[in-house]
Amino acid sequence: MLSSDVERDDLSSICSAMQEEFTHAAGQTIAITGAAGFLGYYLSRSLAFWNEQVVTEQKINVVLLDTFMRGKPEWIHEISEHDCFSVVTSNVSEQPHASIFDADYIIHAASIASPIFYREHPIETMDANVIGLRNLLDLAVSKLGTNSELKGMLFFSTSEIYGDPDAANIPTAETYRGNVSCTGPRACYDESKRFGETLCVNFAQQHGLPVTIARPFNNYGPGLKITDGRAPPDFANNILHGQDIVLLSDGTPTRTFCYIADAVIGYYKVLFHGRAGEPYNIGNDAPEISIRAFAQLNVDIARDLFNYNGSVRFANSDDEHYLTDNPHRRCPNIDKARSEIGFNPKIELEEGVRNALLWYSENQHGAKQ
Repeated sequence: MLSSDVERDDLSSICSAMQEEFTHAAGQTIAITGAAGFLGYYLSRSLAFWNEQVVTEQKINVVLLDTFMRGKPEWIHEISEHDCFSVVTSNVSEQPHASIFDADYIIHAASIASPIFYREHPIETMDANVIGLRNLLDLAVSKLGTNSELKGMLFFSTSEIYGDPDAANIPTAETYRGNVSCTGPRACYDESKRFGETLCVNFAQQHGLPVTIARPFNNYGPGLKITDGRAPPDFANNILHGQDIVLLSDGTPTRTFCYIADAVIGYYKVLFHGRAGEPYNIGNDAPEISIRAFAQLNVDIARDLFNYNGSVRFANSDDEHYLTDNPHRRCPNIDKARSEIGFNPKIELEEGVRNALLWYSENQHGAKQ
């Protein structure tokens, strides 16, 4: 299976799962901030794929907004040529672009999410999650009572708002209040997401805004830049360059991983069906696997796919704070998302890793942008 087949199958599965919702959104406009990021990749491409399949019905209008501070990926240039798509360079932390005013739905995904990069740009990270979000919420309030009143808004929070839960709170439910440092090296991201959630809850309560919250848990797969700095693309980068996978820890922290096609279905389900002011965990609740075991899984699959001869080894980071506030375990309770919005991830970890490695193998240049 070629990576193009991987992506086509992913987009087809997303559109199949979202058939009712996307049909309902025909003729309406969805604005996505931070569209050039990892989550924006399949959020955007699935809508383009849907529009391509629609023959007689109205299509969904899509506005993609981003600052493009890390460059404009090639796929953004390509998708801008699709019917009903427009791409806008905009910083919502300064002022929402005029194109958002007519949106029926807003997905606020504008935030740096990789620890390496949000530690380099902490102020910009906080601005996107607080000031940018506040600007969009104020915009939504200004539309209340008009013909252009917002039908739905999704704020991307993070599983990092839970910090480092104790064993009694694994799997972690949305009711857990968190164990988070407000002064540590990750605080710019964790705490701005927590405050962003507070903004959403209060705007939903005070103004009746249909704003919902998604908490992603370790998404991976096509669209995640190979230079992102998180484990899945780092492992892929090592593999494709014939290098050993190097872990800068002892590899014992555990995670569950959610393949991006499953996650995107969950995010759209939250947007269209989530209760206003409510957070939803979007991830996989099994298997919870150590980083060391996850690295070895990548090695084993790469041997089968590419005759890879590397192995897993260990080293120390030059960054003294590399592991500071790094959670020991991360595993979601997704009962709420299952019961309220019908979220049910289907892609097994082995299949997802295989798909991701195939995609990276044929998109090494594009995945760097």
